[in-house]
Amino acid sequence: MRVTPVVPAFDRLVASGRRLAAGWAGSPRAVDVLTALGCLGLMALDLPGLAAADNSLSGPTAAVVLALGCASLLVRRRQPWISYLAALLFIWWLHELTLIQFALYSVGRYRGRRAGILATLGYVAFALVMFVLPGWPEPQGQTLSGFLSLVVPIGVLASAVGIAAYRHDLVGELTARRAESAVLQAVQQERTSVARDVHDFVGRELTLLTVRSEVLSMRARETAYGPDFEELADTARRAHLVLNEIIVQRGERASTPGVDGLAALAQESGRAGSPVRLAMDEDAHALSPLRQAAVYRVVQECLTNAAKHAHGETIDVSITADGPRLRIAVSNALPARTPGRAPVSAGSGTASMSERVRSLGGTLTTTRTRDTYEVVATLPRG
Repeated sequence: MRVTPVVPAFDRLVASGRRLAAGWAGSPRAVDVLTALGCLGLMALDLPGLAAADNSLSGPTAAVVLALGCASLLVRRRQPWISYLAALLFIWWLHELTLIQFALYSVGRYRGRRAGILATLGYVAFALVMFVLPGWPEPQGQTLSGFLSLVVPIGVLASAVGIAAYRHDLVGELTARRAESAVLQAVQQERTSVARDVHDFVGRELTLLTVRSEVLSMRARETAYGPDFEELADTARRAHLVLNEIIVQRGERASTPGVDGLAALAQESGRAGSPVRLAMDEDAHALSPLRQAAVYRVVQECLTNAAKHAHGETIDVSITADGPRLRIAVSNALPARTPGRAPVSAGSGTASMSERVRSLGGTLTTTRTRDTYEVVATLPRG
């Protein structure tokens, strides 16, 4: 008979409880529950005075009523006006000002500036009516100056904080969408660049194939192979037309350099203050033009990133052709101190590199340690 150890089982139970608690604590529902409990705790401090000021409720009954009012905060994200109306009811019935602070914050936080201002004006007007009516408990409503110094600031401050949080969320969402749009645009641009490279290199080969087929067709016109060569030339021409239709070029663009352009790229980086140590196998010159263009783009983007984030550090570039795979490794040391100002960057360069490498059947990984940053891309040679 096998007995399960108690300690490991207990540890797993505790770990599961921690994961569940961590996941629940970060959820919006948990924040709403804690908000309602916090409001109830603050209002519970007023229970003795509340019972004395309003004889229609006893202490226990008032506790139940306050709990029901605080429960309206559980729907404050979707329906903040419910807690707002409940807070106005509490002002009229119980002369309680705690719930209105949470309600005005929720309206401004989840409905924006216009709704927050409208709710604040409604609250001030309602409270002013309550102030002039007899029965407002002393000493809060004893003088108009007391009303202006207590009731009005409570609502204005709570609503202002909610509106500020709403605007902060809008700015954060806009920033996230812009970053996502920049990445998608960079990926699309890289796809277009790859498509243009395909057009440049494959189109050139199709052109040569068409010309060669037409020459052979002319030479074999009087032989039995003449129709076959003519059909081959027509097929090559149709393939070239289809390629032009699929890949629409927009304006003139210089072809992407190959591995021969890496030396000039390294010299340019050195003149800018980031020296480059370039090590490249001779077999890299035998790669297809499309793969050479990919190598150039990956190295170019890595040098650009290194110049932004580790200016002045030496950059090691290694291009090795081992077996069926081509390996591109670019690494640089990281500065000892973080620069005072963050470098200007759209954050989409890595996405562009990854898209180009992936389009050719390769992989790209980035590794950051305390002292170094390395980008490794692998491509099939064939």
